[in-house]
Amino acid sequence: MSHLDYRPTPGQPTRAQVATRWTAGLTALMFGLEGVDTVVGHAMDGWGIVPRDPERLPSIFVAPFLHLGWGHLLANALPMMVFGFLLLLEGLRRFVQVTLIVTVVSGMTVWLLSAPGSVTLGASGVIFGWFLYLLARGVYTRSATQILVAVVILFVWGGMLWGVLPLQVGVSWQAHLGGAVGGVIAARSLAGRGTKVTGAGR
Repeated sequence: MSHLDYRPTPGQPTRAQVATRWTAGLTALMFGLEGVDTVVGHAMDGWGIVPRDPERLPSIFVAPFLHLGWGHLLANALPMMVFGFLLLLEGLRRFVQVTLIVTVVSGMTVWLLSAPGSVTLGASGVIFGWFLYLLARGVYTRSATQILVAVVILFVWGGMLWGVLPLQVGVSWQAHLGGAVGGVIAARSLAGRGTKVTGAGR
């Protein structure tokens, strides 16, 4: 059955409960890593994406979990939790699929287009990917519910879309643009594919 038909059996958590647990776990991981980074004198900040360095290409999978201090993390925390929760309502499998796509597209855009010698890290590229996925999926699935969700988050967070332009020094528009493109790609490529959901959110 598709995720739209999911009904938990007695004793199984609901989709909302599963999404809440995974969102809380991901948020705790981010804050825990920033705590470790603070203790080690921000040595982990150097694990970000370094443009066009083949040896640092795997950093595209590490950089989204790291931030340049608590202010950077706190700025990302609320949209990360809201968008992550909404995406997790589709099930853990869909969450992983979308996140992998936006992580790769965002990370590769940074790796290809960022200034030489720069180091880019933070979850905002993935957040932009989730955001655009949530906006675009209703267009492809023609789901009234998903379109309504898109309208609401566009009303609340629509100003984020300016982040894909090179308007602010020190902010990676490359990560935002790549994430946004990845989100649309994910919405288009995954549209119509049934997502089976179990009590464990898979």
